[in-house]
Amino acid sequence: MKLRREASVSMVPRIPTASMADIAFLLIIFFMLTTSFSPERTSVSLPQSEIRTEVSKDAAIVAISSQGVVSFTDGEVPAFPLANIAELGQLVKTLVAVIPGKEFLIKADRNVQYRLVDGVLEQLRSNGARRIGLLTERRPKESG
Repeated sequence: MKLRREASVSMVPRIPTASMADIAFLLIIFFMLTTSFSPERTSVSLPQSEIRTEVSKDAAIVAISSQGVVSFTDGEVPAFPLANIAELGQLVKTLVAVIPGKEFLIKADRNVQYRLVDGVLEQLRSNGARRIGLLTERRPKESG
């Protein structure tokens, strides 16, 4: 009995590239989901405190730089500078109307004049913000 020989298949090694695109997209999606995003990037030197309280990640942040520039983010969009403190009041009023329990954080440089921080606090309170916090750095414990 004569066995028929199959046509010889080329023995050149090949790398399957069809799934490479799938792998690339999976990696892109993985990095997009695991990368943390901070909408507020104003660099300030925070005051120190011994008390620590956790705050929500989606809190609105009012940043006051050492030059007195006030910027605002609702926790989702990147921060933008405000023309004046009255503009902050309108933004707070609109945000509180949509999300009544929204948390607001003040991120003020330790060298900012208190009257500016007081003006921001007044705008927050008078426009309906009820959950207001101040960002601080943790004071190192004294050894002794």
